[in-house]
Amino acid sequence: KEAVRGRERRLADLAAFQRYLFSLARELGRGSLVGPLARDLGLSADELPARKLRLSEEKQYFTVNEENGNLYVNERLDREEMCGATATCSVSFEVLVHNPLNVFNVEVAIEDVNDNSPIFRKSFLDLDIDEMIPPGSRFPLEIAHDADAGRNSLLIYQLTNDPSFTLAVTENPDGSKQPELVLERALDREKQSSFELVLMAVDGGDPARSGTVQVRINVTDANDNPPVFSKKVYEYMVRAPEDVPVGSTLVTVTATDADEGVNGEIKYAFKKITERASKIFHLDSETGAVTLLQSLDFEEGDSYELQIQSRDGGGLFDTAEVAITITDINDNAPVISVRSALSEISEDAKSGTVVALLQVQDQDSGPNGEVRCSIDGDVPFRLEKSLDDYYRVVTARELDREQVSEYNVTVRAADGGSPSLQSSAVLCLRVLDVNDNAPVFAEERYSARVAENNAAGALVLTVRATDADWGQNARVRYRLGEGRVRGAPLSSYVSVQAETGALYALRSLDYEQVRELRLWVVAEDGGAPALSSNVSVEVQIVDENDNAPQVLYPAPAAALGSGSGGAWSGVELAPRWSEPGALVAKVVAVDADAGQNAWLSYELAKATEPALFRVGLHSGEVRTARSPLARDAARQSLVVVVKDHGRPALSATATLSVVLAESVAELLAEMGSAADEAAAAAGEPAGSLTRWLVLAVAAVSCLFLAFLLLLLALRLRRWHRQQLLPPASGALRGVPVSHFVGIDGVRAFLQSYSHDVSLTADSRKSQLRFSRRIFPLAISDRSQRVRGFVHRFFFTKDRL
Repeated sequence: KEAVRGRERRLADLAAFQRYLFSLARELGRGSLVGPLARDLGLSADELPARKLRLSEEKQYFTVNEENGNLYVNERLDREEMCGATATCSVSFEVLVHNPLNVFNVEVAIEDVNDNSPIFRKSFLDLDIDEMIPPGSRFPLEIAHDADAGRNSLLIYQLTNDPSFTLAVTENPDGSKQPELVLERALDREKQSSFELVLMAVDGGDPARSGTVQVRINVTDANDNPPVFSKKVYEYMVRAPEDVPVGSTLVTVTATDADEGVNGEIKYAFKKITERASKIFHLDSETGAVTLLQSLDFEEGDSYELQIQSRDGGGLFDTAEVAITITDINDNAPVISVRSALSEISEDAKSGTVVALLQVQDQDSGPNGEVRCSIDGDVPFRLEKSLDDYYRVVTARELDREQVSEYNVTVRAADGGSPSLQSSAVLCLRVLDVNDNAPVFAEERYSARVAENNAAGALVLTVRATDADWGQNARVRYRLGEGRVRGAPLSSYVSVQAETGALYALRSLDYEQVRELRLWVVAEDGGAPALSSNVSVEVQIVDENDNAPQVLYPAPAAALGSGSGGAWSGVELAPRWSEPGALVAKVVAVDADAGQNAWLSYELAKATEPALFRVGLHSGEVRTARSPLARDAARQSLVVVVKDHGRPALSATATLSVVLAESVAELLAEMGSAADEAAAAAGEPAGSLTRWLVLAVAAVSCLFLAFLLLLLALRLRRWHRQQLLPPASGALRGVPVSHFVGIDGVRAFLQSYSHDVSLTADSRKSQLRFSRRIFPLAISDRSQRVRGFVHRFFFTKDRL
């Protein structure tokens, strides 16, 4: 260990004073060996892993192998790129050795090799030499460049042999060599007008490299001939339309020169030109072409005169005249100017009223400036020519603001060019309204339905009318037409709101009094004079169930209370031998309402013997449900309830007293008992009532016999007519219509056969009412039943 430490100290001391040098050719590629770095540093291969040999800098150029310690090229080296044109080129870096840490300075010298040839910047060198230049004149040539250094750089120039020229090389202050071409003898362009030589540059490398450039010598002529134009005046051939595109060539002037070279090179220029023309035309100094700088305008200028001069390189010149004529094209659209115009016109303006005055102009000439004017569309206007270029727009027919309230009149002008150009002007004209339209209702007639018992002020309906006019002329107000309802003014029933047309009911309407209202509503506009129209309004009063049924038969005896119905009473007669279904009585009731509110139904609410009688639901007929029995009471009390079909339903009651009897004596006894009860209730003697009852029965019997005789006479008369003329109608032909009443869709024949009898005794009044008996007879079968009843009741021995 001490020996090793001592060796390391010696190596460190040695590294502090010694620089390690390596030499490297630049063309070595990547991975090329530079040298055994570890060996030169005194390190063995066994020590390398522990000493960790590293490069501190310049790692991009070199790298060290950790296993053997050799130094290699890391990337390709380029001496010219690294060091430029310096004579020497080297790269220095430090090498680090660890355990212990030591630093070694290493320098790698990069040697130059002859890998670049001398080069010229141009491939050809052109020289113009006048034939008048004397011999001995020198002409500098281009210098060649060599990227190498030292003896590998440029050394000598060489020129191909030619008797007329030699090469001379001089040294510049910076040390570079300048080749020069020396004229050895006078030139003659007529004998030889050009020479081609080759200049070569050679470096001092081994092997040597060289570069060449071709030198072309042109012998120029002396200026002994002036240029000459092919024409002195260019006039008739230069005619240009004004729409020639900018940049177009109008004319090309040409001049020739017998000389060559600079003396034969001709330049063109304007000798005389106006300021306006100088902004329009451009002359190419090389070709003599006259081109456009900006668009031509025939209206600004129709011709231009130019004077052009040609000059050679020696100062000799010639002059030519150029006249350019511009032809017109249709490039200007007609211009319409509105000199005077109306913005409003009344719709009742007469035909021919002047609306506007127009001026139409076109800057073109000839047919291109001829203008034709027209009005677009089907509008009530026409054009009238006033002066040369003035037009009037007048109305062609009557106007109607309600059809068209505003016009945009388009006046179009077209010239005679090909293609034709057009322009237009729009006249905005508003039509003022005149009150020439009456209000028009939205519907031909109005109808509404209003429930009766409505609240006062209820809305019935709204009429609406529109007026095709405008402004105040279209403002519509409503009012009622004159009329009366049940003798009262119509205005006491309804009113109409003047602004909105809303129709209101001023009172509560009653269907039973007024079923409909027919009226007229007048709509009037605000014009002067005002125009108006009217519409028919029909208001149907819708029935409500506000009336209870009224019982017509039995006749009223006394009202029992109030509310939805009343109570009625009567006395009916029924034989005890009646069969089931026999008609006993008929309750007749009516309802002032309509529709289902007047549909009546009958019900037996209460009876002394409920199973003995039944009531027809819709007819109100009281019939026997079974034959009367001996045990049935002679007097039967029936309570019939009559109901309508309204919501809620209203009702009334009728009380019937039915007397069951086998004979007249029994009938009289029952009726006398009833009369006694009535008299007792009224405070009258019973005997007086009996006498009056007997008289009443006798009177009824006489009347009934008279009725039978009349009936028999009528039937004999009908039979006699049937024998003379066959009947043309049914069994009811000849019966007066007043004897028929519609009940449940059936027409029934009404005939009365009894009358009222009133008895008075001892200043006390007692009234016994034999109810008017109404038989709905069908004439065909009911008459037989009546005759049988009369025969059994009055003409049987035991009953007499």
